Amino acid sequence: MQTSSRLHPRGGRRARLVVALTMTAALLGAVAACSSSDSGDSAEGDAGGSGLSSLEAPQEGHAESGDSEGSGDAGKSADRDAALDDGSDSTASLRAPASERAVISKGTVSLVSDDVAKARNDVQRIVDAQHGTVAEENTETDDKGVATYARLVVRVPADSFAVTMASLEKAAELRSAGLTSEDVTTEVIDTGVRVRAQESSLRRVEQLLAEADSLKDIIWIESQLTRRQAELDSLKSQQAWLADQTSDSTITVDIERRYVPEEDEETDEDAGFLSGFKSGLKALGAFAEGLGTVVGAVLPFAMVLAVIGVPTWLLVRHARRRQGRPGGSAAEREVDVHAG
Repeated sequence: MQTSSRLHPRGGRRARLVVALTMTAALLGAVAACSSSDSGDSAEGDAGGSGLSSLEAPQEGHAESGDSEGSGDAGKSADRDAALDDGSDSTASLRAPASERAVISKGTVSLVSDDVAKARNDVQRIVDAQHGTVAEENTETDDKGVATYARLVVRVPADSFAVTMASLEKAAELRSAGLTSEDVTTEVIDTGVRVRAQESSLRRVEQLLAEADSLKDIIWIESQLTRRQAELDSLKSQQAWLADQTSDSTITVDIERRYVPEEDEETDEDAGFLSGFKSGLKALGAFAEGLGTVVGAVLPFAMVLAVIGVPTWLLVRHARRRQGRPGGSAAEREVDVHAG
């Protein structure tokens, strides 16, 4: 009996030791799982730039459940964190160095020509030879339909930009030319990395949506999915614009007609007799024009004087004739007396 009484405390002590070791191991495992989840969320935030740590499902209402429900929620949360961690591990491989520079090149060429239409056709041939296209065109004409100005915005492959600029400068008389270049290599790389990270983030959110079994979680995850999809569409639009601007360069070509003063046209006129005859005709025309102007100004007054002056002159003349004949005047007086 004494032997058995001595062995009983030893067995209880061993049992308590085993329980303590088991609880310690479980506690250490829980701490390690928490730290692993935190590090995974931090790595995902740095790589994707989209804050996947915000996908923490709301836990209100779950805390009021029993110990069995709490352990189930913890298992689901651990599965969700593991899914997020799996995507974040491959994000570092997305940052690959660029093999070549990405440059946006733009140029302007201003030309002067006696024949704007011909110069415009020459520009078109140069662009076609470099497999380019005319994106915009504006042409102005005079009253006779002759082109006086043309403006073309052309797009050519980036590797043919320098050759095209040199050819366009020789299409007509060069007035001015200029070019600008912007290195967007870093922006292209950054946009590509963000697009791939956002796509990876979107796939993980879709996976969480497929595994969600609560209406509250489904609604919340769908809102996150919509927001991330909008961000991805914006990034892809920016990426497409950069690809278009770096693959093709833009050149603006202005063509103006040469201005010819009127004095230069008169220098080719004939000299000698013909020149004097033409000058005389011009002088005669100027005199006739001046004379017509004077006659037109005097004619209204002459008409008024004719209406008033002619009868007055006739009366005065008749009176003078009567005064020049005495007998006739006496007889006329007698007639007047008898008549009275």
